[in-house]
Amino acid sequence: MGRKYIDCREFPSDMKCTIAISADSEDELIDAAVLHAVSVHGEHDTPAFRAEIRKAVHDGMPPLKVA
Repeated sequence: MGRKYIDCREFPSDMKCTIAISADSEDELIDAAVLHAVSVHGEHDTPAFRAEIRKAVHDGMPPLKVA
C-alpha cells in the first residue's frame, strides 16, 4: 500500500487554499481532509461529504503545481 493524497488546489475557492494532505491509509486521509474542510472551509461532516472527498483521493504524493 502506497501513500495517498488530496489537494485543495484542485477545488477552486475564494480563499485559494493550497493545502495538500497525504497519509498511508485512505481512512486516515479522509479523516484529516474532512477535519480541514470543516474547520477551514465551513463544510459539514456528513456521509455524503465524506463520499465526495473519497472521490478526490489520489495515489502517490501531491505535485508541486496543479494544472
